[in-house]
Amino acid sequence: MPMPGAAEVPRLLGRGMTMGDQLARHARTHGDQPAFSFEGTTRTYRQFDARVNRLANALRERGAGYGDRVAVLGLNALEVLETYFASTRLGAICVPVNFRLAAEEIAYVLADSGARASVVHAPLAPALAKARERIDEPGPCLVFGGAVDGMADYEEALATAPAEFAEITVDEQDPAFIMYTSGTTGRPKGAVLTHHNLLMHAFSNMATLGTGPDDKVWLAAAPLFHIAGLSGMLPNLLLGGRTVLLPSGRFDPVAVVDLMERERVTSVFLVPAQWQAIVSVPELASRDLSALAKISWGAAPASTTLLRTMIDTFPQAEVTTAFGQTECSPVTTLLRGEDSIRKIGSVGKPMLNVEVRVVDDDLRDVPRGEVGEIVYRSPMVMKEYWNKPAETAEAFRGGWFHSGDLVRQDEDGYYYVVDRKKDMIISGGENIYCAEVENVLAAHPKIGEVALIGMPDERWGETPLAVIAPRAAGDAPTAAELGEWCADRLARYKQPRHVAVVTALPRNPSGKVLKTQLRADRAAGKLPIDPAPVGAGNLA
Repeated sequence: MPMPGAAEVPRLLGRGMTMGDQLARHARTHGDQPAFSFEGTTRTYRQFDARVNRLANALRERGAGYGDRVAVLGLNALEVLETYFASTRLGAICVPVNFRLAAEEIAYVLADSGARASVVHAPLAPALAKARERIDEPGPCLVFGGAVDGMADYEEALATAPAEFAEITVDEQDPAFIMYTSGTTGRPKGAVLTHHNLLMHAFSNMATLGTGPDDKVWLAAAPLFHIAGLSGMLPNLLLGGRTVLLPSGRFDPVAVVDLMERERVTSVFLVPAQWQAIVSVPELASRDLSALAKISWGAAPASTTLLRTMIDTFPQAEVTTAFGQTECSPVTTLLRGEDSIRKIGSVGKPMLNVEVRVVDDDLRDVPRGEVGEIVYRSPMVMKEYWNKPAETAEAFRGGWFHSGDLVRQDEDGYYYVVDRKKDMIISGGENIYCAEVENVLAAHPKIGEVALIGMPDERWGETPLAVIAPRAAGDAPTAAELGEWCADRLARYKQPRHVAVVTALPRNPSGKVLKTQLRADRAAGKLPIDPAPVGAGNLA
């Protein structure tokens, strides 16, 4: 996908609509206001802007420029955010990489995006180094959080880079991020989000939910590589508020409550399992969480009991359900306040600037109450799938973006997700696409055929269950062998947690695996599930 060089970029736009522009504006108008906080370190808008200028220059000195891709692989940290802002300031395209990916998966993202440069967190540098060995011309790399042989030190690069950045005009319709989201073909697809996509999403979110004068401290609890981590902070950025980063790793509800109380957090998004842990914190009622004005959840179902507990525990806060997908920047529909109970199970109504239809396979509207695919038109919908014109054309078939989600609409206009057209498992808020995992497992020498389905899990919602027919009867791989096979090939959360060995997979006359039968057999206890878990799996 060709991009113009810096000399070809229009110079008269002067619209200042990128993340980098918004940061610079706040640095000029109220530079002493706190912008970002992480583990005891707070940087003002002026301080953060100055570091972003230096990083943009450091990347420019290493060959990254307008339209080039800059990959960033890191746990939640201020440096990850600095890379986001520096990339957008350059007019480059930032490529956040899931820190849970194995080296082979990272290599695919780097190669597919054509990353010109990379920024990596020291603990993840070994995985990136292995990935870089698998691709041609991996480009320069900066490492933060400690020196690593063969990679330039991030802080040294900033210290030696010029403080002043020679600005260029970036068109708001240009790509800003490539967010990789797995597809049913087994290979991740890069959803290209423009500056305009993200800005319109932030404005639409603010207009739909409203903003208050004291609603200016966002807790970024989601991983920053995730669309919820990126997009969630942008309304706060537009308001000149402060974003508090939650460290990556195992979720500690007590520590999160401590952080929300100490930092006077006003808004946060968590998945239902995390909210369940929060409301179960001992003596929660004695904590001062009165600053909370908006609390939202999504990515997995929540029980009526949990929602009522959230409403009762935080009476001053509006409880909101958010639904959408990466390709839509990401939220498309919202369920607000008391509707969370009255319309339990619904994903609400479309957000401002989102047009919705529920259609059949021929793009004809289905009657209200019947099931169809939800399709969208919105300025928040992605530009394209990176380097995948056929997939892009299919996604926008008939002039609407096809979500792959099957829904119905009730008599009041509220939408309910009833199934996933795409074959996907959601574990702790992370999407696991079955074809990708099945392709890895099918390559095991002892596996003849395999199908992946979801298995209910109290903590994570569901986890992957691999149903395996061995290549040779009586010689199925053990749980330990599967764990070893997956370790370097799949992120931990994608690895099957359980395995069931069968003689053959059920198929229809055309040869397609009948996963509906496998799910029914699992629910009826007919699958011989190995009691020994394959591995840690999910989000732990």
